[in-house]
Amino acid sequence: MKTHTQPTVLDPMQTARRLAATFAETAVERDEAGGTPKAQRDAIRHSGLLALSIPTRFGGLGASWSETLGVVREFAKVDSSVAHVFGFHHLMLATVRLFSRPDQWQPWFEQSARQHWFWGNALNPLDTRTVLKRFDGWYEFSGKKSFCSGASDSQMLIASAVDESAGGKLLIAAIPTGRTGITLHGDWNNIGQRQTDSGSATFERVRVEENEMLLDPGPLSTPFAGLRPLIAQLHFAHIFLGITEGALEEARQYTLKEGRPWFRSNARHASEDPYILRHYGEFWVALEGVRLLVERAAALLDQAWHKEQALGVEERAQVALAIATAKVAAARTGLDICNRLFEVTGARATHASLRLDRYWRNLRTQSLHDPLDYKLHELGDWALNQTRPTPSFYS
Repeated sequence: MKTHTQPTVLDPMQTARRLAATFAETAVERDEAGGTPKAQRDAIRHSGLLALSIPTRFGGLGASWSETLGVVREFAKVDSSVAHVFGFHHLMLATVRLFSRPDQWQPWFEQSARQHWFWGNALNPLDTRTVLKRFDGWYEFSGKKSFCSGASDSQMLIASAVDESAGGKLLIAAIPTGRTGITLHGDWNNIGQRQTDSGSATFERVRVEENEMLLDPGPLSTPFAGLRPLIAQLHFAHIFLGITEGALEEARQYTLKEGRPWFRSNARHASEDPYILRHYGEFWVALEGVRLLVERAAALLDQAWHKEQALGVEERAQVALAIATAKVAAARTGLDICNRLFEVTGARATHASLRLDRYWRNLRTQSLHDPLDYKLHELGDWALNQTRPTPSFYS
């Protein structure tokens, strides 16, 4: 194993804040345009932050999940699409770490750190249209896949296919995005998360080598491997929290600089209006609760991650419950604040040029991909019956 020196990133969070400041300058225009945020992705490449979660012995920065997802949250304050693909990159790295052998994931980590690879997603376990055929020493993927976030402008792709000969078992591979037979359609045009490139992909007889298949230990095969969906869920919670923090800060600045008290108010300035202050007080209390839940869940994930194969079923369940709680709270609070921010900014804040609605649109779009009702069902089953969540790609 080669020894690597840590890349020159003096302070990852300071670097993230500097990048976020530049992303904010064009966030409104890019939200309207959609498409691939190529300049922003390249800025992240050049920053060294793609190696953030990679251990230092493989050339990375060796950050914890709390630190890595903290950067996701920072980006989400100004640009939740960039936050999404950045976080998914690290989720894909976690996928190969958890599902494959050391002789597979270690070289991938080294190459990712050295060559600034961006990893994209074509996994979507609910979309079973891509099927697998077995050959002597290799496999073939054919079919379609939806919700391929971050696949465009990536170097590596996590993809899944159904093995019909094994009763519909889902198998996962790590393959170069540019491999012959892979077509990314660029057809993502939704109301929110408009620069996540979450459109569809087609696999036409794509050859996958044996050493590219993530078979050992395989998906969700151990409590440690079962951390993968929990990282995904906590990633979304950090996006929701970051979106809400960004929305509240933009609303605050607008209220202070542009807000006007209602003609029936006795206040001279909007910042003194009792109803506006009441709203901000409610926002603050709700958001503080979410911050504590998200940060607690991240700390528990860090503890579980460090245990690796020593992680037990019960410990994994407690992390799952903490993350599900944080995600539900972040989504509900975020949707409420991103909707009600117009009550503290007023009618003029609905001007299309401001696109203040993008915060709600982004959060609403992302929150629908994993229904909160089913998260609450799992939490309710625990609260009432002490039934642990069953590990799946969503819990």
